[in-house]
Amino acid sequence: MESNGALQAILRSYREYYAVRQDGALPPFVAEAEFHAHGEQYYLVRAAKIADIDSNEYVFFAQENELDLPRLQFLQEAAWNEGLSRVHPQPGHRNSDVTLIIIAGAVQHDAARAVRKLSRYKSYRLSFWGWSHFRLLVCDLSSGKVLANRMGSGLRRTVEAALRQGEAPARTAEG
Repeated sequence: MESNGALQAILRSYREYYAVRQDGALPPFVAEAEFHAHGEQYYLVRAAKIADIDSNEYVFFAQENELDLPRLQFLQEAAWNEGLSRVHPQPGHRNSDVTLIIIAGAVQHDAARAVRKLSRYKSYRLSFWGWSHFRLLVCDLSSGKVLANRMGSGLRRTVEAALRQGEAPARTAEG
């Protein structure tokens, strides 16, 4: 599968719940996706509100011909800093996670080893105002593998399924 086809397959899976944009994405990223959810908890009646709960996720997509360790570190630093700049912690803020998905034609060995170890976390007011986690996924098109850090491992199956679905030939009206 080529890089643009992989990107479009992954973006297609995000479009149902996320606001996805390719135009105007902050360089070095080729696309961005945002998810915002707000919930409220009540005790019997609405007047007895217990809590407001806000949850956000900022996803950044990058494409690389060959991913090496310095480029991986640059991309993860850029995604983390940009994601955190969009976080507005306050009472009722639960989490604002930052996700980076890199689609690479090939991944060098040192970068592949570093993916699993990359971890970022930030709490706001001792977690009373929420926290932020960093998820990282790297799609190695040369080997067909999807690499992930610990926080991104749950997302790996979703991305693998999107890539498999993107490889399937398009159905025609005739059957």
